[in-house]
Amino acid sequence: MDTLNKRKLIIDTDPGIDDVVAIAIALFDETLDVELITTVAGNVDVERTTNNALKLVEFLGRDVPVAKGARKPLMVDLENASEIHGKSGLDGYEFKEPSRKPLEDKAIVAMKNVIMESDSAITLMAIGPLTNIALLLSVYPEVKKNIQEIVFMGGSTTRGNKTPMGEFNMVTDPEAADIVFKSGLPIVMCGLDLGEKVLIYLEDSEKIRKLNKTGEMIYSLFKHYRGGSFYKGLKIYDSFAIAYILKPEMFETKDCYVAIETFSSLTRGCTVVDLNNCWRKEPNVKVCLNVNESEFKKWLIEAIAKCI
Repeated sequence: MDTLNKRKLIIDTDPGIDDVVAIAIALFDETLDVELITTVAGNVDVERTTNNALKLVEFLGRDVPVAKGARKPLMVDLENASEIHGKSGLDGYEFKEPSRKPLEDKAIVAMKNVIMESDSAITLMAIGPLTNIALLLSVYPEVKKNIQEIVFMGGSTTRGNKTPMGEFNMVTDPEAADIVFKSGLPIVMCGLDLGEKVLIYLEDSEKIRKLNKTGEMIYSLFKHYRGGSFYKGLKIYDSFAIAYILKPEMFETKDCYVAIETFSSLTRGCTVVDLNNCWRKEPNVKVCLNVNESEFKKWLIEAIAKCI
C-alpha cells in the first residue's frame, strides 16, 4: 500500500512483554505507517523501556525512531511491574544491545513534531501509563486538531489487577489518565476485561512459535511472562489495542462517560464506567466490552505471521 494511504500511528509504550506483541504486529501491518515510538516509565523504569524499544526495533529490522519519555508519573513515584515482566522488562529472550540511540528530542517534543508536520491525522496507540500523552496535550494543546483518536490499553469496567479496583496503567498515573479522558479527543478504551475473556494457551503459543523468528522470540518471552501461564492461559492485554485499530469489527463497544478516581486511597486509579448512563453525561470514551475470541486468535496468528 502507498505510504500516503496508510494510517499514521504513534506508539506510546513501556515494553513489557505484551507490548512486544502489539508493537511487532503494528510494525509489519501493511495498512499502517508507524511514525514514532515513545517510551514511558511503567512496567520497568524509562531507561529500560527505552532500551527495550530500541532492541525490538533493531531485532525486527524496522527503521522507526524511538524517543524517551517521562521517567515517573505526574504526581507520585513509579511502582513498576517487574514481578510480571522481569527485571529487564523483557526477561526470557536475549536481544542484542541496540546500535541505535533514542532521538535527542524528548517524547512529547518528538510527538508534537510528528503530529503537527503530518498531512493527515495521527492515531495514538497508548499501551502504558498515560503520562506522556497527558504532558503532550497539556504542553502542546494545538496537537489536538491533528489527532484522529487515542486507542489505549488500560482501565476496566469491573475490577483491577494492581489494586482491587485499579488496572496497572491507570493506577500508575491516574492524574495523567484524568487529563487525557477530559481532553475532548476521541478515545477508545481496551480494558482489563478483554484480557480475561481471551486467554492464550500452550497450543496457541506453540502455533506462534512455529511462525517465524518473531514468533520464536514471543514464545520465549511468554515462557517468562507472569501475566498468567501457558496452562492457565496468558493475558496479552496490549494486543487488543492494535487489534481494535486494525479490526474494530471484532469488538463489542459502548460509548460511555468514564471518570478516573484520583483522590480515594482505596480506589485510586479506578476507571468509573457509567455503563447505564446514571450521570446523564455526554460519553467521552468508546469502551470495548467484549471481543470475538475465535476471530481474535485467528487474527493474532495471521498478524504475527506477517513479521520476520
